[in-house]
Amino acid sequence: MPFDGLRVLSLESRRANEMATLIRNQQGEPIVAPSMREVPIEEKEAALTFAELLFANQLDMVIFLTGVGTRYLDKVLATKYAPEKFADALREIKVVARGPKPMAVLRDWKVPATLVPEPNTWREILTTIAPIEGGRVAVQEYGKTNAELTAGLIAQGRDVTTVPVYQWALPIDTEPLREAAHLLARGSVDVVLFTTSIQLPHFFQIAEEENITAEVKAGLERTVIASIGPTTSEALAERGFRADLEPSHPKMGNLVLETAKQAAAILELKRHG
Repeated sequence: MPFDGLRVLSLESRRANEMATLIRNQQGEPIVAPSMREVPIEEKEAALTFAELLFANQLDMVIFLTGVGTRYLDKVLATKYAPEKFADALREIKVVARGPKPMAVLRDWKVPATLVPEPNTWREILTTIAPIEGGRVAVQEYGKTNAELTAGLIAQGRDVTTVPVYQWALPIDTEPLREAAHLLARGSVDVVLFTTSIQLPHFFQIAEEENITAEVKAGLERTVIASIGPTTSEALAERGFRADLEPSHPKMGNLVLETAKQAAAILELKRHG
């Protein structure tokens, strides 16, 4: 069954308009509050150091975690090297894509790659590459270092080079996020959709600035909390929240559709027992 008029908060940023449409299609009332933006790291030393290792045949494997990061890394290297040099070098080593977005970029470049299966977490990465030889590994990072992935690679006996290319920041216009925090604090939200782990700390950063942290926490506990997948659910758990559901596939369409089907029943149980 659809949302049937439930008020659904989405913190999605890059695909905010698409998320609003998906919610409306399921008869929900969308509240869209972009919660992050990807800011390229101005210091390019890590990327250029990676390039030196790659072009000197001192890497056996590169793991790409995001499509945006893969393309940005290419842009950085193109400021110093010939445009095709990066893709040519990747064709000579083992390449791993965490999910369909970096895989699509690599296909565009005609770079053969191993695709990590859903739900595309660091655990699936480690399982996928376990039988693949190659001790010298570079990881294209996003947002922040994935300590679990790095530790797991080291435990497999690999030498790890991390390549940060962008970091997460609050959106330039935080007013929609502030309005959403107050709506949640007042009990005017029924469902919250989380599509990446950074959304929660950014949301609570705004709540703290507005001096409504306790009210937002209480409001969130009264809503249906839907998480795109295990990594986001773990971030919720770290802050004391339990995801009420994860979709069968970690995609926005599945998240909205499956949440719409279950939201009314979950909401009834959470608010009335």
